[in-house]
Amino acid sequence: MPSQEFYIAGPAVLVVAIAVWFFGAKVNTNIPWLERLSIPVVVTGGFLFSAALMVTHSTLGISVAFDLELRDLLLVTFFASIGLSAKVSTLIGGGAKLALLILVTGVFLVAQSLTGVTLASAFGVAPEYGLFAGSISLAGGHGTAIAWGQVAEQNGLVAAKEVGLAFATFGLVAGGLIGGPIAEHLVRRHKLTPAAAEIAVSPAKPKQNGPIPLPLLSEALGTLLALAVCVQGAEMLNAYLEANGITIPKFLCAMLSGIVLGNLLEFLGRPVHSVALESAAELSLQLFLVMSLMSVQLWVLSGALNMILLALLVQTALATAFATYVVFHVMGRNYDAAIVSAGFAGLGMGATPVGIANMNAVTEKHGPSPKAFLIIPLIGAFFLDIMNAFVIKGFLAMPFISQ
Repeated sequence: MPSQEFYIAGPAVLVVAIAVWFFGAKVNTNIPWLERLSIPVVVTGGFLFSAALMVTHSTLGISVAFDLELRDLLLVTFFASIGLSAKVSTLIGGGAKLALLILVTGVFLVAQSLTGVTLASAFGVAPEYGLFAGSISLAGGHGTAIAWGQVAEQNGLVAAKEVGLAFATFGLVAGGLIGGPIAEHLVRRHKLTPAAAEIAVSPAKPKQNGPIPLPLLSEALGTLLALAVCVQGAEMLNAYLEANGITIPKFLCAMLSGIVLGNLLEFLGRPVHSVALESAAELSLQLFLVMSLMSVQLWVLSGALNMILLALLVQTALATAFATYVVFHVMGRNYDAAIVSAGFAGLGMGATPVGIANMNAVTEKHGPSPKAFLIIPLIGAFFLDIMNAFVIKGFLAMPFISQ
């Protein structure tokens, strides 16, 4: 059967993404255990849609690819909103917990890579592949998998990039599946609730009927202006750093721009409207994630599916145990610690936005956790990648891994 390939771009990508989100919401509503375990809507809809595309490819020979430029812009916008909501006082207040979680993350990265290398040896393949079944692809995500995959292929490791992308893809789904249940288990077992002060400062979402009043329009436009300034600032900062030989993710530049602008506006007595900012953050996050998951070409990964799934099962068990028994205890065994554990599971197996989606799914049911939403993005956007680079290079320098 001759194969056909369709490329979806422009507004059509947004149309499909929104439709997939509503489909995931409908499935979650009709299957109570998905909601009970706080499985994010985007994971349900995105994974089922990509599975349907794989069936279409296998039976009809039809392949579908998406233009993901809008998805990348949404990621930068989301991290700009995180930065705008980060107050200096909150950053100082979370300093000790942040430092502890940085240390814990370093231990986890070593454990994840060691597990991957051990599994590779058990399968009888080169131990370098184990690093792609470990922190390169899982904690590192697609970008790290591509970057290290290209280096590995240049050094003779066949199809390293494809292997890395396979683990990054399935890790993204796994991270979205385990985070919610971990937090639900901890919240119910220890009867945890958010601190009264956090509930008091959590913005109430007003119910609005009829025409939108002018003040709300001005606040929404002011929020969009602040986000646009942060995104443009990220572009300029990223270009300047790259010109000087410094490479950091653009979304981190957006968060840094947001922190500076948000605290400046707070100092001037013109803070960004909290409800409008929360809505913008949620919208950009949900659309980014659904676009990421619905565009996964599962058929590309089918050749090594059995080996990938077995290794992924072991790594998922490691991440679940680590989040439940290490992260939760180190972070204080309270409600914030439970939410951080959900976020850690997401970023440890997939990506920072998955961790945030996990936390969103839980906090919508049980209440806010501002500290968790500050700590997890900082870990995932900056510290994790730096530590991961040292861990990877450390393993590559070991004598049992060939160069």
